[in-house]
Amino acid sequence: MIEHIVLLKKKPEATDEQMEELVARLKALQDKIPNILDLTVGYNFSARGQGFTIGLVVRFPDKAALEVYQPHPAHQEVVQYIRTVVSDLIVVDYEF
Repeated sequence: MIEHIVLLKKKPEATDEQMEELVARLKALQDKIPNILDLTVGYNFSARGQGFTIGLVVRFPDKAALEVYQPHPAHQEVVQYIRTVVSDLIVVDYEF
């Protein structure tokens, strides 16, 4: 199994509505891209988040599924939107 974790930091000028749109777009990926076993996304409520405001966790059965996800047109469309509202992000992928 592969765990794909993304932490996103909101641009100061990004609106709450834009961030809600981002969360909705991220959630919709589960229905658009094959082999996503689970997808969760939510707002950070911890003071320990170092400014990262949204967390995304996507679970795949194997590395091949992650490799399909990354260039998939639906994912790339969300990546383009992310660039308009996010100032920084961290990605961690691991196998378990």
